[in-house]
Amino acid sequence: MNPRPVIRTQALRRIFAGGAGLEALDLEVDHGEVLALLGPNGAGKTTTVRLLNGVLRPDSGRAEVLGLDPATHGDDVRRRTGVLTENAGLDDRLTAFENLWYAARLRGMGSVEATTRIDALLEEFGLIDRRDRPAQGMSTGQRKRVALIRALLHEPEVLFLDEPTSGLDPSATRSVLDLIAELARRGSTIVLCTHFLGEAGRLADRAAILDHGRLHAFGRPDELAAALWAGTAFALDLGAPAGAAALAFLNAYDGVLRAEADAAGAQLRIADRSVAPRLVRELVTRGIDVYGATITPDTLEQIYFAIEARIAGAA
Repeated sequence: MNPRPVIRTQALRRIFAGGAGLEALDLEVDHGEVLALLGPNGAGKTTTVRLLNGVLRPDSGRAEVLGLDPATHGDDVRRRTGVLTENAGLDDRLTAFENLWYAARLRGMGSVEATTRIDALLEEFGLIDRRDRPAQGMSTGQRKRVALIRALLHEPEVLFLDEPTSGLDPSATRSVLDLIAELARRGSTIVLCTHFLGEAGRLADRAAILDHGRLHAFGRPDELAAALWAGTAFALDLGAPAGAAALAFLNAYDGVLRAEADAAGAQLRIADRSVAPRLVRELVTRGIDVYGATITPDTLEQIYFAIEARIAGAA
């Protein structure tokens, strides 16, 4: 028997005066998964998070988070979830510690527990030197890290993260991404809204691609790629773009689905990985120098833009 999904929506719908914020959303997220919510501005990502966290009520359909309906048990859902919004929302008059202290106390944490937890997280996030300094004057990255600590204070079972790395420098970005991955390994379930497709590809177990309030694709990256393209991507470095004769040979070779020249040689789609070694042997036998041969799994970025192009073509 499969365990119950941590998050489940069924035909979830929310309409605003300006049009559909979300239309008939169906998705599931399992324990310890990272779900990437992807799409352009206005796609419905933030609306989805607000519905799942009980901040908005749906017009129809149903959502379930940790076995609870956010529309009717919003307080109970929010006690067990953490949210990082794109805007840090700190009180500039308070120190970093005070911002976190009041959040911890509102969560029902005792004085000693709150202080211990806050100081440990400030140390982990490299902000202990900012502990007693006002939030006013903090950099965007520092503010974002304080807001992320606030979301983690009560060790939530589910985290909703909206653009968690925007405004961060490369070092802080890597630290936050490593932390998200570690939280997922520890069993946290994470919903990640981001425009950074490389980050989503690194972290996401599954992706949901939204556009104008509609879900256009949902699944693991390999599943989404398989629905778009046959075979496996394979790159050949021949030291120069493949000429007409080489391309004719590659396209006629058993197991090659498609071959196109690129700056280094050729980009291919092959039926499966077993084609690669025998194809390279054949090229070398024919006196064609092969400087490199790489199986290149389709990235979430490639998948996203292919789906976006399909959406635009159908419009």
